[in-house]
Amino acid sequence: MTETTNKPAGKKREQSLFREYFELIAETAVFVFFVMTFVVQAFQIPTGSMEPTLLVGDFLLVNKLIYANTLTPFEDKILPRRGLTRQDIVVFKYPNELSKDFVKRVIGLPGEKLEIKNKQVFINDKPLEEKYKVHSDAQVIAKTDTYNYDDTIRDNYGPVTVPAGHIFVMGDNRDNSADSRYWGFLPLDYVKGRPWVIYFSYKAERDAYLKTSVQDRLKKLVTFLPKARWGRMLKVIH
Repeated sequence: MTETTNKPAGKKREQSLFREYFELIAETAVFVFFVMTFVVQAFQIPTGSMEPTLLVGDFLLVNKLIYANTLTPFEDKILPRRGLTRQDIVVFKYPNELSKDFVKRVIGLPGEKLEIKNKQVFINDKPLEEKYKVHSDAQVIAKTDTYNYDDTIRDNYGPVTVPAGHIFVMGDNRDNSADSRYWGFLPLDYVKGRPWVIYFSYKAERDAYLKTSVQDRLKKLVTFLPKARWGRMLKVIH
């Protein structure tokens, strides 16, 4: 009699434990989905357009809440958000191919006059101080030089006025960046968030993101940890 009465009780305990584990897994999955959808996004730096601030092979967590639109004043008070400002680094949908994400720095804000003269950026006719930028090419391509349009606008651009609802973004690696100089103003609605912290980094090849074969993937896996840049781990991005 004792055995027959204990079996149903044991089975019930197993069912209860299974239900608890299932609920825990389901709740965790919902939480992770919510966080990855509305709070943070993982992002990898594939090119050198933001060097030396961000390097090829940096893995970032992007804060998606900071610029999020709110529906009520109450949300403004409780959510850790603020308005977008000049020199913020932002991740955004690339206007020419919305399935791709780009990362650049905000240079011009809506309504501002922007001009580049011999590599120097001017905002409303005043030179902009940019300690973060680098120029890998000492040559200055003037508008009078016999170069095509894409060459001259690298160093001399505008003047233009940033339209309402848009911003002008540029890479810190100023001579090697496909940015607003080439594809135009960035709609504010395309901004996805602000890079927050580097959670991992390794010395990747410049064109690593283009190598997607099985052999290339295995090579990346084998060299991943030996090429890690431990000093960049958990570095807050400015």
